[in-house]
Amino acid sequence: MGTFDPAKKAYQKPAFVKNENKRAKRSRMYLFFFLVIIWFIGGTVGAATTTNSTIQPEAKIAYIGVYAVDFKQFSVADGTYQTNFYLTIRSGTNISINDLELMNGHVTSIDTVIDTPGEKNYRIFAVMTANPDLVRYPFDTHILPIVVEPKVLTEKDLVLAVDQNSTGLDEESNLPGWSLTGMSSLITNRTYEIGEIPYSRAIFSYGIERDTASTILKFFLPISLIVLVSLASLLMRVTSRLGLNGSMFLAAVLIHWRIADDIPLVAYATFLDYFMIITYATLVMVLISGILVLMYSEKKDTGRIEFVNRWSIRIIPALSIGLYALLFLVFFA
Repeated sequence: MGTFDPAKKAYQKPAFVKNENKRAKRSRMYLFFFLVIIWFIGGTVGAATTTNSTIQPEAKIAYIGVYAVDFKQFSVADGTYQTNFYLTIRSGTNISINDLELMNGHVTSIDTVIDTPGEKNYRIFAVMTANPDLVRYPFDTHILPIVVEPKVLTEKDLVLAVDQNSTGLDEESNLPGWSLTGMSSLITNRTYEIGEIPYSRAIFSYGIERDTASTILKFFLPISLIVLVSLASLLMRVTSRLGLNGSMFLAAVLIHWRIADDIPLVAYATFLDYFMIITYATLVMVLISGILVLMYSEKKDTGRIEFVNRWSIRIIPALSIGLYALLFLVFFA
């Protein structure tokens, strides 16, 4: 408890009470300064954030339209094709062809049709590249793309959008040896370094497929005739059929070599590869049958000759037709 001092006529607090009061005052002072510092830092960060969002420019939007007029000289081996098309650019700013580039080709000539601040239209002739899909070769289908991207402006500054009114495929466009199956368009983006702002990208895709009648006449008709002649030779009961089967085998190899020479080397087996494997297997079985007949003929073993002929006619055609049917079901069903 405290003491009363008669000289001072006042109640004197104990020393430990005085120390606690001092500590309480210091704590309140520290708390006050701490709150002031927090308020100052928060205000500075808020001001900086407000300043950054204010000075960032709003991304411009450019509406891109591609109207394809024609395609020429599509090379499966090189993955290139020639095309000419109209490129339309509509925007609220003065965006031109100089601000864009074709990412999968190069322009050979360009003519300006419309040149106003809000709309540009160009007639472009270009050589483009594509990634051939040869899994179903020679019944292959491909996508011929036209990829447009800004040269230097990222999505923060320029965003592309498809102008549907200016996008299309001319009804008279054609590609010799191929059939056009339609077109599509999409907007995506692309980054070239980790952490960078992506670039907006417009992709216009045109589908093509190889002409079916041309494929059948140039490839399947001669191969089918070779297989049919070889299988028909099983009905021959003479040893001279061995020379015929050998000739058919060499003809199949030459046709395969000629057709395969038109496509590049790929890291996967195509429909043509599987088809020719079955063809070679069929011709080899017929050849083996002929060799066995010749061998038993020299031994005058008519029983085994009859056995080989009978089972060759029953097994080889049925097995060959079944394998061909299974191949078509796997690839086209």
